Amino acid sequence: MARVRLSVAERREELLGAAVAQIEERGVAAVRIADVAASLGVSNALVLYHFSTKEKLVAAAFTHAADGDLAHLRKLLGRRTTAVRRLRSAVRWYAPTGTAKGWRLWIESWAASLREPALREVARDLDQQWKAALTEVIAQGAAEGEFPCDDPAAAAWRLTAFLDGLAVQMTSYGGSLSRAAMLEWTDEALARELGLERAELAAATR
Repeated sequence: MARVRLSVAERREELLGAAVAQIEERGVAAVRIADVAASLGVSNALVLYHFSTKEKLVAAAFTHAADGDLAHLRKLLGRRTTAVRRLRSAVRWYAPTGTAKGWRLWIESWAASLREPALREVARDLDQQWKAALTEVIAQGAAEGEFPCDDPAAAAWRLTAFLDGLAVQMTSYGGSLSRAAMLEWTDEALARELGLERAELAAATR
């Protein structure tokens, strides 16, 4: 069957989606331009036309995945409800409670960032945007008297550091902690950073 002719933007989107899938499956070091091309039934030359090197393709693929994650985070944090409810939804979504597939991608990016400056910039920008988004909502909640957090930026840093570390453990050693325990720890961490008792957090999110 002949392939449908795509616009430049559509083709780029297709290539980025395929690159993300290949990175998740093979890892950054092992993935090749040929793997991405073969997964779509296109030529290597087509991939290189859009992304002149593997390094540029990988960096763009992580940016593509990050943009999707950030859009979802902002959707959760932008809901018309209390700051506590928004934060709990966002932190629970961020926590590695489901499939490890998405977290494998980000752990790959952290490891590869040690050697790839372009990828390091992508990972750093994503990290900063996550922290900034959480900081903003924590500051809103504190200003409105929902909780007594006196340093929203530090709270956001500690929360993401805790969840990132938990994700590395759970992705590397799957099954070592139940989903229920993970959510309990996540709620405890959020309550602690907001200056709430665990029961107060539960009551505020009912």
